Amino acid sequence: MILPLQVTFRNMEEDGLEEFVRQQAAKLERYYDAVTSCRVIVEMRGRHQHGNLYHVRIDLGVPDGELVVRHEPSIHASVQDAEAARALKSGEVGRLHRAPRRAILDAFSEMRRRLQDYARTRRGKVKKHADPLVRGTVDRLFPEQNHGFLTTADGGQVFFHRDSVLNGHFDLLRVGSPVRFAEELGEKGPQASTVHLVHPRKQAKRAQGVVVMREPAPQRG
Repeated sequence: MILPLQVTFRNMEEDGLEEFVRQQAAKLERYYDAVTSCRVIVEMRGRHQHGNLYHVRIDLGVPDGELVVRHEPSIHASVQDAEAARALKSGEVGRLHRAPRRAILDAFSEMRRRLQDYARTRRGKVKKHADPLVRGTVDRLFPEQNHGFLTTADGGQVFFHRDSVLNGHFDLLRVGSPVRFAEELGEKGPQASTVHLVHPRKQAKRAQGVVVMREPAPQRG
């Protein structure tokens, strides 16, 4: 749950809506886990010729500022609110309760879109300042099985597949070839999601004079 979360209702009853707001706020953490605060205001501003108008404002605290969404009801939503008000007179209370919930959902949907855009921008900035690739060397190759193993700087073993080698350089690889790669956790242990061959021209010349030894591929797992 995002903490702290502040929820305010104006000119209307809370009527179970606070828990609904908290549920929607909690979902925002799926899109970005560094949210610092969340303030939500749900307000009913008098009456309109089409019915009640529910306004929702969300202020979301993020590391370098705030994201703000102001949800103003559309004509279509206003008409639905009017229908909900008429439903109240006929005893259909459930339809009336959907009007503010719909406004809350619309506001949080817009905030999710903005938060996703913000998260993508933040990731782009991080990539510019930090190279996610680490250094390693090819330890074993199994060309017929289209995979091999890398040795990391600390002596660890990382599996990689032909498809993970950039620019089609898999056939230039030889045991001892220096590479830079990104590591991730696969179903059977560490594996390289991206393998970049260092100095591919030099490696191409070296590959011409070095034969890849064929040996049975080990079983992973």
